[in-house]
Amino acid sequence: MKNILIPTDFSENSWNAILYALSFFKKVTCTFYFLHVSLYEEMIGENSFYNSKDTVLEKITDSDKEKMQGLLKKIEKLPLNAKHHFFTINEYIFFVDAIRKQVAEKHIDFIVMGTKGASGLKEKTIGSNTGDVITKVKCPVLVIPEKARYTKPKEIAFPTDYNIYYSSRVLDTITEILDINDAALRILHIAKKDAELTELQKKNKDFLDDYLENDIEHSFHFLSNPDIEQAVQCFVESRNIDMITMVAKNLNFFQRILFHPTVEKISYHTDIPFLVLHE
Repeated sequence: MKNILIPTDFSENSWNAILYALSFFKKVTCTFYFLHVSLYEEMIGENSFYNSKDTVLEKITDSDKEKMQGLLKKIEKLPLNAKHHFFTINEYIFFVDAIRKQVAEKHIDFIVMGTKGASGLKEKTIGSNTGDVITKVKCPVLVIPEKARYTKPKEIAFPTDYNIYYSSRVLDTITEILDINDAALRILHIAKKDAELTELQKKNKDFLDDYLENDIEHSFHFLSNPDIEQAVQCFVESRNIDMITMVAKNLNFFQRILFHPTVEKISYHTDIPFLVLHE
């Protein structure tokens, strides 16, 4: 049994994330929790013409409940899996606090979030709420970009510089995802120049190989490119990569791939799902 948390603002992006999650976990017994968060302070400001905070909250609560019921009815029209169960949650606290609360209370295994990405050069490729969850909540997050449509993942890319040791907790989650989808792992080392690995890098690479050796189809790849984003884009296109997984530990490497502002010809942010893991 897996517990899946899906934040929703009732937008097309969040609906796309729901559709992806239902398909991605279709073979797994799951409880899905749909969470809508309303910032109480913002609602008070927008509804200042009401006489009391209690009146404001009551109206917000009723509106949110109606939208959630509409969402459930929309989901019920889909070809559902008998192994899937659905619950709705409304919270009126800050977004990350609401996520943390549900992760702890519901023993959440995965968070699935839709993101629209950047609409201008000064904006980040990942929305602020999604970025906050990725960096501040210690739970696996599956990020579904606006243009991503579910296809059964056959190849999952794992960019790494081999400078950090990956714990069994992280690798167990990766192998679980690979097993669910009968997918292969393509481990990608990106460096500015073709140089020999350090002793630490060799040790970490060998550990990965040993860990995956018997059970998981995997291969090691190397690209020399001073631009990490371009290297990832090239790899995604050449291998027809269906998903990218990373560990939010090596922040410089991780953030360059996931949080870089919009760059021309870099499209993996908008159509390839990201699975972000934590130690």
